[in-house]
Amino acid sequence: MPRRPRIEIPGFYHVVNRGVERRKVFLEKEDYEHFEELMCYYARAHNVTIHNYCLMSNHYHLLIEIKTANLSKFMRQLNMNYAIYFNKKNKRSGHLWQGRFKSWYVTDEAYLYTLMCYIEQNPLKAGIVKRLEEYPYSSYNHFLQDRIPECLSNSWIVQNHGKDKRAIAEMLNSPIDTEQLRELKKAASLVEAPNIDTLPKEKDLRKMFQDIQDMKTRNQAILKAIEQGYSQHMIAKVLGISQPAVNGVVKRSRK
Repeated sequence: MPRRPRIEIPGFYHVVNRGVERRKVFLEKEDYEHFEELMCYYARAHNVTIHNYCLMSNHYHLLIEIKTANLSKFMRQLNMNYAIYFNKKNKRSGHLWQGRFKSWYVTDEAYLYTLMCYIEQNPLKAGIVKRLEEYPYSSYNHFLQDRIPECLSNSWIVQNHGKDKRAIAEMLNSPIDTEQLRELKKAASLVEAPNIDTLPKEKDLRKMFQDIQDMKTRNQAILKAIEQGYSQHMIAKVLGISQPAVNGVVKRSRK
């Protein structure tokens, strides 16, 4: 049975690929750094924006944005050229990757913000490090540096937080609702041609909270905003509170 063609439309994508038979594809520091160089090179060549990434020993996660239908071209060149490098270096032959990369279209801001945290927190969940800044092969570390790599200069984090390291750390260390992520990913897999103009706007969210006086009403409005697709990050920004505080309201409502 022939493989279904990928539907590629402009927007954000979560991309994942693993080594064949889940074998390691990054063996030493030089491998991670070479993949990062290729990723940045082909991102520039294809006008792809890298928002977040995390390279683990046997797989990787990317959060990227495309302007034209060139996701497959970008990924093919990245994966192919890294495989050539890896096989030559280790005197091996055959497939390096388990197959076609997997990708999910990011349907709304709730999914986008959850993904940013999920991708960066991979080393933490795997027990490799105790703090995100200890892991050298993800975008998180670069965001906390004074000099941002060129291929991350247009990322959502840099464009919205600049060099505010405290805000960046607070956002990317926010708790992840894994059940919500699973539902968001399931919904994304059903999307064929989403309307990219329907993302909730910050100005509309501000109107929802402008006349609220008490905590109880505010919390009810937070839950209503979540249901309408607004991200916890945006709600926290509009209210001037921390994202964990918003997450706490959501969690208490589910008990």
